Amino acid sequence: MSHEYVLWFALAAYSVHALEEYELNWRDWARSVLRLPVEWGSFYVTNAVVMVLGVSFATVGWREPWFALGLPALMLINATLFHVLPTVITRVYSPGLATAVILFYPVAGWAYYGAWLDGVLSAQAAILSGVFGALLMATPIVLLRVRSRKMFAYAADRTAKPGAADGG
Repeated sequence: MSHEYVLWFALAAYSVHALEEYELNWRDWARSVLRLPVEWGSFYVTNAVVMVLGVSFATVGWREPWFALGLPALMLINATLFHVLPTVITRVYSPGLATAVILFYPVAGWAYYGAWLDGVLSAQAAILSGVFGALLMATPIVLLRVRSRKMFAYAADRTAKPGAADGG
């Protein structure tokens, strides 16, 4: 029996994680502790993208393990760099820490282990999934950081009327 089903558990874990972050006010924590200029709209869109990607990863499954393991890789990176380390360093609870530790680490490990048991986890697939997960994790952060630059003036002012940025 294939262990691809674990990818659906990863998506479920991520859903519960997003709920914890929302209910415990991740946005204000991220603004205060990580100095990220995040708004709730960005939070919603980012998590919606992760959910769609999660369905894509689980659907593709072991036909492309480097792709399918993108969500488990993202989960490991998210748990470590955005929940565990900031909590240890600042001694301020990171909303999402509980689900990161209780769900992300075991489910992501289970996904990689399942891929290994099914004979689809090569070194290349493991490395590519890690790179892919890191790029996925970095994307919203990079966009948050660059949107205030002059060339993205319209993106920084979402309340602008069409044509206002170019004087029209």
